Amino acid sequence: MKLDHHITKFTQAVGNGAIEIYNEFSLQHELGLYLRTQLVDCKVQFERNVSHFKLNKSKFEKKEMDIAITSLSDEPLSAIELKYPRNGQVPESMFSFCKDIAFLEQLVSSGFQSAYFLVVADHKQFYSGSSEGIYGLFRSGMPITGIITKPTGAKDFKVTINGTYTASWLPMIGDTKFCLVQVGLTKPA
Repeated sequence: MKLDHHITKFTQAVGNGAIEIYNEFSLQHELGLYLRTQLVDCKVQFERNVSHFKLNKSKFEKKEMDIAITSLSDEPLSAIELKYPRNGQVPESMFSFCKDIAFLEQLVSSGFQSAYFLVVADHKQFYSGSSEGIYGLFRSGMPITGIITKPTGAKDFKVTINGTYTASWLPMIGDTKFCLVQVGLTKPA
């Protein structure tokens, strides 16, 4: 199952106007419906709780996956987390991106075969500008890895990303770009 290929094809369909998205909810449902047409031997489910897979909710960064893909017999195959920030709050949103990546790593460690983080942004501050602090993780190709501290407020919340990922933004339509990160286990050298 080349899920990254299907997700990229979906972004192309958005770019050429065949599919319309306008917020995170529409992104989730349009992508899920698109994947159902492509992955006919799989279940594509929305907001699936980790407890459905007999996983202990208290051990996870989050409790629900935006999109869960399973075999017809409910074997966990892939999880997708989505973001389509619409109200600014750029550093807080970027920290939320990191939490989603950490959550996806937890799912892969718990038996999912693959996981993907997809962010769509139509605000240039998400993909261009200063590369200081958390901004560098999503603007300048700095590796997304290690302990990442919440960039605002008391700065007393941290998230740990065990793998190493790079954010690459690709054009979708107009000023709208997308970034797709495949999340997985770090393989030994």
